[in-house]
Amino acid sequence: MYSLLLAVIYMIFISLGLPDSLLGSGWPTMQAAFGVPSSYAGYVSMAISFMTIISALISPRMIRTFHTKWIVIVSILLTVFGLLGFSFSTSYGMLFLFVIPYGLGAGAIDASVNHYVANNYPGSVMNFLHCFYGVGAVISPNIMALALSQARWNEGYRWTAYIQMAILLICILSLPLWKKNDGSAELEEESGAGIREALKVPGVFLTLIAFFSYCSGEATCFLWTSSYFAGVKEGLSDGLIASFGSLIFGGLMLGRLISGFVSDKLGDRLLIRIGITVEIIGIVLVMLPISHYLPAAIGFVVIGTGMGPVYPAIQHMAPANFGKRNSAAVIGLQMASAYVGSTFMPMVFGYLQQHIGIGIMPVYLLIFAVLNIGLLERSYIVLKKRERQLSSLFEGP
Repeated sequence: MYSLLLAVIYMIFISLGLPDSLLGSGWPTMQAAFGVPSSYAGYVSMAISFMTIISALISPRMIRTFHTKWIVIVSILLTVFGLLGFSFSTSYGMLFLFVIPYGLGAGAIDASVNHYVANNYPGSVMNFLHCFYGVGAVISPNIMALALSQARWNEGYRWTAYIQMAILLICILSLPLWKKNDGSAELEEESGAGIREALKVPGVFLTLIAFFSYCSGEATCFLWTSSYFAGVKEGLSDGLIASFGSLIFGGLMLGRLISGFVSDKLGDRLLIRIGITVEIIGIVLVMLPISHYLPAAIGFVVIGTGMGPVYPAIQHMAPANFGKRNSAAVIGLQMASAYVGSTFMPMVFGYLQQHIGIGIMPVYLLIFAVLNIGLLERSYIVLKKRERQLSSLFEGP
């Protein structure tokens, strides 16, 4: 039963990744169909992210009130409505009606399943889980590409919705597995802290800014890697430039796959330190003043490989660092911080590169990598100090 539930959880994270890369892959055609400027994709993306932030912030209350399995089912159902709504949209404005279920479903399922896994499974499972998110994010652009070659962009969203429906059916059939693997009564009691209470716990705020920094760098790579090659490397074809957009996703999947095998042995903190060190090595490769594109291409894969274990490891540490009582609220706050970073900081980079040049991208990434590791290391010091204070209280004079 343990293995069957784990397989379902992996499938849930594939479903989480499926909607995330559809907008970027389908937008050039959607833009033409709606007759709007290319930049208007940003408004849709920000609206989805805004709804995701809201659902991430209310996820602690939902986790305390409902079991994870019901949050998963309702969340996937919401994404199905969002995807089908996009597929039937005949104008740009209609998209904003459906960003509500689209975004709400993503944030709730992300926070609740991460919380469930962090409290019930080892770190290796968390890394493999996020690797499967990458599988979903890689599959959906190919679905959209097939739809564009065989039909229209609308079908890309519709076909993805059908896959989500199949995963939803599997989740409904798996409901007895959750019950048999359930420690929910104890978990809900331990996870009763709200957001305000969790924010007062020493070290939490530092990890939120660290998470913001990580996701700022990651999302900047997602959006601007292809543009970087177009701006700094000469003589590349449009097809080759477009293909560079997958470098960071490939690196992330590789990093999380490797981490899944070694995380239980190394532990979350060491894994993060190694990961960010590898990320910085990748940034240095991109910085090398070599005209050929290959070192930079390898550099972005290395950056993604280094980033791979950071996101899942930070979330997996939440119960151990802050206690199971606070873990649901902390993970919800982390998700909100993540989406704030991934929503706004790539846009900030867009303004910077417009005035300074896209060649500053490695420096921009380096700033966030240093912030990430620096803030996490500072949080460890704060946590150690808190542990000593608690020990002295229990030991007495």
